[in-house]
Amino acid sequence: MKRFFIMFLLLAVSWRAECQQRASNKVTYTFGTDQMKLNSKNVEIVENQKIISKKGVSLHGRVQDSDRDADIAIDLSGVEPGRYVVTTQAYSNRIGDQILAEAKTKFESLFITLQFENQNITKRVVFAPWELNKQPSRQASGKFNVGEESKSLKLWLPEGVILESVSLKTYVPPVIPELAQQYVPKVLPPQSRPRLWVNANSLPVVKARLEQGENKLKWERVKTDAIKPYDFAGVASGEIPFDEKLEKAAEAKAFYFLMTGDKKVGREAVDMMKNYISHVEFGNLLDITREIGRAIYVSSLVYDWCYTIIREDERTVFVENLLRLSDDMEIGWPPFLQSVVNGHGNEAQVCRDLLSMSIAIYDENPEPYKYISYSILEQLVPMRKFEYQSPRHNQGVNYGSYRFTWDLHAAWLYYRMTGTAVFDDNIKDVGKYWLYARLPDGEMLRDGDGFGASTNGAPYYWKAPLFTLLASSYAEDPVLKADFERQGGMSDNQVLFLLLNDPQLIAEKNRGLLPLTKDFGPVLGSMIARTGWNISAKSSDVVAEIKGGGYHFGNHQHSDAGSIQLYYKGLQFGDLGVYRFYGTPYDFNFNKRSIAHSMMLVVDPEEKYPRAEANDGGTKFNQRFPKSPEETKKDPWFDNGTVMSANYGPEKLTPYYSFFSADLTNAYGNSKIEKYIRSFCFLNLNRKDIPALIILNDKIRAKDSSFKKYWQVNALNKPEIGREDLILTNSKEGDVGKIHIKTLIPSPADRDIQVLSGDLANNSFDYKSTPPLSNLPETKGHRIMLSPRKESKQDEFLTVFQVAEDGVQAMAVKYLKTDVSYVVVAENNVVSMSRLEHFIETEFSIEAPQGKQNHIVLTGLKEGLWSVYFGNRKNKLGDFQVDSGKNTLYFEGKKGKYWIVPAF
Repeated sequence: MKRFFIMFLLLAVSWRAECQQRASNKVTYTFGTDQMKLNSKNVEIVENQKIISKKGVSLHGRVQDSDRDADIAIDLSGVEPGRYVVTTQAYSNRIGDQILAEAKTKFESLFITLQFENQNITKRVVFAPWELNKQPSRQASGKFNVGEESKSLKLWLPEGVILESVSLKTYVPPVIPELAQQYVPKVLPPQSRPRLWVNANSLPVVKARLEQGENKLKWERVKTDAIKPYDFAGVASGEIPFDEKLEKAAEAKAFYFLMTGDKKVGREAVDMMKNYISHVEFGNLLDITREIGRAIYVSSLVYDWCYTIIREDERTVFVENLLRLSDDMEIGWPPFLQSVVNGHGNEAQVCRDLLSMSIAIYDENPEPYKYISYSILEQLVPMRKFEYQSPRHNQGVNYGSYRFTWDLHAAWLYYRMTGTAVFDDNIKDVGKYWLYARLPDGEMLRDGDGFGASTNGAPYYWKAPLFTLLASSYAEDPVLKADFERQGGMSDNQVLFLLLNDPQLIAEKNRGLLPLTKDFGPVLGSMIARTGWNISAKSSDVVAEIKGGGYHFGNHQHSDAGSIQLYYKGLQFGDLGVYRFYGTPYDFNFNKRSIAHSMMLVVDPEEKYPRAEANDGGTKFNQRFPKSPEETKKDPWFDNGTVMSANYGPEKLTPYYSFFSADLTNAYGNSKIEKYIRSFCFLNLNRKDIPALIILNDKIRAKDSSFKKYWQVNALNKPEIGREDLILTNSKEGDVGKIHIKTLIPSPADRDIQVLSGDLANNSFDYKSTPPLSNLPETKGHRIMLSPRKESKQDEFLTVFQVAEDGVQAMAVKYLKTDVSYVVVAENNVVSMSRLEHFIETEFSIEAPQGKQNHIVLTGLKEGLWSVYFGNRKNKLGDFQVDSGKNTLYFEGKKGKYWIVPAF
C-alpha cells in the first residue's frame, strides 16, 4: 500500500513537472469536417453560412438506432501522447432550435456521445440551452488521455446539432504556489478515527444526544433509512451517472455504523460507495463541480466513519477514485485554479468536499491535506478574520448565506477534528446579520445578487436552513436557532442535524433581547435600525438601512456605497435591480450598479466603467476581489469609503436615535468627486401614528461644476409629487403605510425633480436595458431624481423622511442654520447635523423651540469632553464625553437656547 502511494506521488510530481515545462508551448489539434471519417448511413456534410468554416456534420433524417455504429471517427495517430482538454464547436439546426427553446434546465442540454479507443463510452454536453442566441456553442468536454492505446476517437451526434470541429489542447495542471509546496500544516488530523465531524472526544457527546429532545425523531428516521436495503447491484465496467439518492443512502448507513457499530450496515455503505465512485462519471454540465464535490464528500464520510472495516485493497480503490474525481473539480487538482476567498473557490469545493477528502485519506496520502490546509489556514482564515470585523457577508443576503455556509463547514470540520477553533471567534457574530436584515413580512432587505420574495402576493419567509443550522450551532446562538426552527428546520440532511444540534440549547423566540440597531463596523460599513421585532404581515415595525465605507469585494457585491432602504408595511424605497444570470448586459449595466439603488449619482460625461457600457454616475464598478487583508487595504481600487461615525442611544436595547456617517469620496474613485459625506440619523419615535423619522444630510463637492448631481430614491410604487414634498406608499394586506419626504435643501425654487417609471426606470441615462422576465415589482419601479437647478461644484442636500400611517398628517419640520450645523426640528425632536467636512470642534448654540421635554441629538462632534449650558453661559447643564468613532451627544431639555462648548 505504502509502496503504491510512493510511486503515485513520484508519478504525480513527474507528470506535473513535465506538463508545466510544456505550458509555454501548448499544443492544440483541431479536427474539422475534412479530418473526420463520416458514417454516411447516419450523417452528412451540411453547408450553412452561420458556421465559421461554412460547413459542419449533422444527422440526416431521424436516426432511431441508439446502438448504431459511430457517426464520426477521428484518427489520432498524429497526436502526441498526453493528456488533453477536448472541446467541441457546434451549431443548432431547426430541430435543435426547437428543443433548446423549450429547455428549462441544464439537464435539457444536447449531448454528444464520444469514445476514445479502449476507454469508456461517455456522454458530454455539446450545446447548452442558454447558448441558443450566441452561437457557436463551444463546450469543454473534459480531460482525456491520448496515447498508444487511444489512437482514435468515435462520436455519436444528437439530433439538432451541426458539429463543426473537435479540438484537443494540451492539459496543464494548476501551478502549485511555492508557499504551498513548502507548507507544513500547523494543524494535523489525529491518528485515531473518526475525524470528520466527530473525533474520539466528541463522538460520545453526539451519541448521547441521539435520544434527546428534537434529535430523537430525526434519529428514528435515520435508523429507518440506514437499515432499509438500497437497490444498487453495482457494475463491473463502464460508466454510471451520478445518483444523489444513493449517496444519501450510503451516508445514512455509514452514520448508523458510526453510532451503533453495526458492521452489516457499515459494509453496505462501503460496498455501495466503493463501486459507485469507481464508475461514476459526471460529464461537463454547468456547475457540475457541486455534484462531483458531493460524491467526494460522501465517499470521504464513508471512508472515515467505516475505516475499521475497509480492507487495504478497498482503501486503494477509494483513494484512487477520490483523486480522480478531484481532478474534474472546477478548482482543478492541485486545487489552485481558483481563489479560496471568493467566487466558486469559496464554496463547497475546498471548505467541505476536498477538505473532507484530505482529512479522510491523510494516512494514505498527506499531500492533499497540505494543499487544502494551506488554502484554508493561510489564506481563508486570515481574510475572514479581517472581513468579519464587520459581522455581515460582502456577497449579500443570498450568495452571502450560501458562501458563509462553506466557511462554517471548514470551521466546524477543523474544530470537531481537533477540539480547537482555527477561525477567529468573530465568525460567530456574522449570523446575526440575517436576523437584522429580516423584514416584518418575512422577506429580507435587498443586498447583493438575488433575493427571495413573494411573486404572487402570498406570504414569504426567506429560508436558508443549512446555513442557519451551522451558524446557530457553532455560535451556540439561541435566537438564531429559533429562526432555524421558524424556517421549518431541515428535513433533507438529518445526519448533519444530529451531528451538530444540541437539544440543550433552547431556542429563544424573543428577538427583543437584541438591540434594535446594529452597527456593522468598519470593513462593510453599514447600519440597520428598527422600531421592533414583530415578524408578521400585520406588523407596523419600521426597518431602515444605510451602507457605506469599508471595502468592496467584487463578484456579487453591488456598487451601493451610501445606499439607503426603508420598510414600512412593505418596501417603500431601496433597490430596483433583479438578478437572474451573472454578467448579462442588464446585470452589469443596471442591476449591480449604483443607479439601481437609492443613492447619490454624479455624472462625468467622460467617465468609463470597466466591463460595462453604461455611465450611471455611480460608484466604482468592481468585479475583481482582493485575496488578502494587505491587498484589501493597500489597493485603492477596493476602497469603498470610510465610516466616520456610528452610534445609537441613549438606551442600547431600544435606542431613540441611530446615527451613521461615512466619507464616500473614495467609493466614487476620486476622479469626479473631491469630497462626499453622507450622514443618516434614524429616530425611533415610539409612536403608532408616526413611528419613525430619518434625517439624511449630504455634503458633496465635485471636481467640475458641470458634473450633474442626482439625489435619488427608488420606489416600488408611483410617488405623489407636491411642491415641497413627495409621498411614497406601500401596503400589506390592505394596511397602508406612507413616507413623507421633505427636502429642506435645496429649496423648491432651487431644484428639479423627475420621476422615471416602468421601462424608463430600468435604463441608465442613455443606456437602455431590459430586466429579465419577472413578476417582481422591482422590474416596474420608479426612480425619483432630484437635482440642483444651478451648476455648482459644491452642493448640500438635507432631507427628512417621516414614516406615517395612512391618513396621518406629517409633523411640521423646520431647520435652523448655525455656523457648523443644520438643526432640524420636528415637534420635540431636535437634531443637529454637521455642515462641515470635518468634526465640529468649536463652540456653537442651538434653539429648542418648544415643550418641556425636547430630545436633543448632536452629531458630528469631535471626540473629547463637551459642556452644555442652558439659558446663559453660566448655567451649566452638564459635561458630556464624546467618544471617538461615535461623535454624538444626547440630552433632554426644555424650550430655550443651549450653548455647546468644547472642554478639551
